[in-house]
Amino acid sequence: MAQKNDPKQQQPGETPEQLLERQALQERLRKIKHKVLVLSGKGGVGKSTIAVNLAVSLASQGKKVGILDVDIHGPNVPKMLGVEGKRVGGQPDKLEPYRYSDNLCVMSISFLLQSPDSAVIWRGPLKWNVIKQFLKDVEWGELDYLIVDAPPGTGDEPLTVCQLIEDADGAVIVTTPQDVSVLDVRKCINFCGHLNTPVLGVVENMSGFACPHCGEVTNLFKKGGGERMAKELGVPFLGAIPIDPTVVEGGDSGNPIVVSAPDSPAAKAFMDIVGKLTQGKD
Repeated sequence: MAQKNDPKQQQPGETPEQLLERQALQERLRKIKHKVLVLSGKGGVGKSTIAVNLAVSLASQGKKVGILDVDIHGPNVPKMLGVEGKRVGGQPDKLEPYRYSDNLCVMSISFLLQSPDSAVIWRGPLKWNVIKQFLKDVEWGELDYLIVDAPPGTGDEPLTVCQLIEDADGAVIVTTPQDVSVLDVRKCINFCGHLNTPVLGVVENMSGFACPHCGEVTNLFKKGGGERMAKELGVPFLGAIPIDPTVVEGGDSGNPIVVSAPDSPAAKAFMDIVGKLTQGKD
């Protein structure tokens, strides 16, 4: 299990400058009540879609929310919120997040690139530094929730986030129903265990397609794989999101489905998941 650092004590091998930096990070994070990481062991499962709709759902309930996109090589959150190409202000050590709405602010490497087509060609240490900067130097202010959208796998970005946010509420793990996705996601759950990051639950995305004309449900990618895995590994199952073309259209147009079609089955599933995540929390 990973050991938690005492923010007041200098750690072995830590310089005085690094101690001050760590204390500044902890001071910033103390202003955020709940930190939720959205992870997956597999790409293409709709993880960013889940993160964006959870953040927008929380904000619609009056919560003060930030969403941090730490996918350095493929940032999609700004596109899904319709703010791609926007810029953020402030000084290097006091960055202002982009204000999406009164209750939701956003930060992504996308806001710092010259164009959406710019490629970020970085190795691990540079990615560690920019994620640390996003957590330490962004003026998040007082938040009820910070939703962190990490790229798939168990590499640099998820590892950095789990190590820097030492008091995270935990991770929402996203999968699709088919075995190949569930296999990789099981590794992600074990990854959380090694880092002492709680697993808040599993979301099964793309779980069945309801025909908009006749209502018949077709399980294009099988069904129930995520729920069975959650039961086998002893972690909560938060719910299943059905395949809905409106979800895709909303992501491409920057209009999340919980806003564009709040009465749809997918939007209701998102709201049900938010209810489970916030149950018993102030």
